[in-house]
Amino acid sequence: MGITGKDLFLIAPELALVVAATVVVLSGLVSRQRQLTLGLALLGLAATFAFGIALWDDVHANGAQSAFNDSLIVDKFALYIKFLVAGTAALVLIAGLEYAERFRPYESEFSGLVLFSASGLMLLAAAADLITIYVSLELATLPVVALAAFVRMRVAPIEAGVKYLLLSAVSSAFLLYGFAFLYGASGTMQVVSSGSAPTIAQSLAAGTAAVPFGGLAVMAGAVLATAGFGFKLSMVPFQMWTPDVYEGAPTPVGAFLATASKAAAFAVVLRLFYEALGGSSADWSTLFAVLAAITMTIGNLVAIVQSNVKRLLGYSAIAHAGYMLIGVAAVTAHGQETPDASGISSVLFYLAGYAAMTLAAFFAVLVLTQHSGDERIEAMAGIGKRAPLAALALAVALLGLTGIPPTVGFMGKLFLFNAAVNSGLVWLAVVGAVNSVVSAYYYVGIIRTMYLRQPTGEATPIAAAFSGRLALVVTLAAILVLGFWPGGLLEVARTAASGLVS
Repeated sequence: MGITGKDLFLIAPELALVVAATVVVLSGLVSRQRQLTLGLALLGLAATFAFGIALWDDVHANGAQSAFNDSLIVDKFALYIKFLVAGTAALVLIAGLEYAERFRPYESEFSGLVLFSASGLMLLAAAADLITIYVSLELATLPVVALAAFVRMRVAPIEAGVKYLLLSAVSSAFLLYGFAFLYGASGTMQVVSSGSAPTIAQSLAAGTAAVPFGGLAVMAGAVLATAGFGFKLSMVPFQMWTPDVYEGAPTPVGAFLATASKAAAFAVVLRLFYEALGGSSADWSTLFAVLAAITMTIGNLVAIVQSNVKRLLGYSAIAHAGYMLIGVAAVTAHGQETPDASGISSVLFYLAGYAAMTLAAFFAVLVLTQHSGDERIEAMAGIGKRAPLAALALAVALLGLTGIPPTVGFMGKLFLFNAAVNSGLVWLAVVGAVNSVVSAYYYVGIIRTMYLRQPTGEATPIAAAFSGRLALVVTLAAILVLGFWPGGLLEVARTAASGLVS
């Protein structure tokens, strides 16, 4: 069967991004004005949002739909992640407008690579078979490799790019090997199917209920796939690249990696382990619960001794991957026989809240270090008076990441811990709460440095460009508004989660 108009409509958000990315790159041949590049990129993202809204209405009226012979599934779960990825990409490009001066004369290529990577992440959220998952993951990863090494005048970005390339290649090998086991055990590539093609879950259903993990081949495949996805999730023991790449890569790239990449990776893990491997859900729940506890604990403990703020945010990302794995463990604890959307909705809510908090933190660091280049925490002494808006945004973001009300971080952790308790994982909720207390030590330490310590050098005001201030205000408002009134986002997350459960 050939490509139909319906197929093109169902991937219209991704097509809009690819077209925009191509136009942005080609525009660099005509003009090197950063404002023109940003305008074209934002126009493409606006088209992506418009197509996404149209698809949401279509799915609401007609239900989930498949495209390209069941290679892609368009449901509210996938669309939620697409909106999150597109919004993150837009904010990263806006905040990085002045920073892009360092990329001269390749500003348009930087924006184009962000859009290409975003399109891959959006396809990853909608992937319905193992081949599409892998191709989408590579489309999302390869542009980021180039982005991490984009500032070629310094050694650190090149080192970050090489590390990310080599480790992503290893993780891809694990992922492919795992998919080979899953295909061999089930005889199909389909994770989701709207037609007559059998899915992995259906193929594994007969005669495996009493076998742990659904059988040795399934266990091997799922463990190897978890290792492959663990790289994208910054999950222990596959997290060692995270602080090095976050520190060495350009700050806007670190922000994009910490948020958009993580959102799409969690989406595909939820879809794979809930829809394809839900028959052995209790086994996977225990595995993810243990990984969650280890990941958040190691991330928080190692973050305590960090002196570079971007490395600290890298270990913070590791810890928060552990928090989100609490939701994954809660989801798999129920399985398909007793579906419960609370675990899925808690992860989706936290992904959006985490994106707002982490973007605010990275954008504040971008403003505070853009001129000095000094990323040491001790260099931020007295910064509260020199850059009030950036310091306020960073302080609120760090309080949110700690889980202190009235930020979205508090509400997100509350929903995650509640989902864990409802799934019988009370011990995991306790471990999460203890880790939140531990994280307060290094988060509040940065706030204390900014507001209570005196600067060592000349205390001159730090000017921020309008684009940087705009990105800070948007993310700061999101942290507080979603903390005071979480109901709207939670309802949208529940609606998206119901698409996966049903």
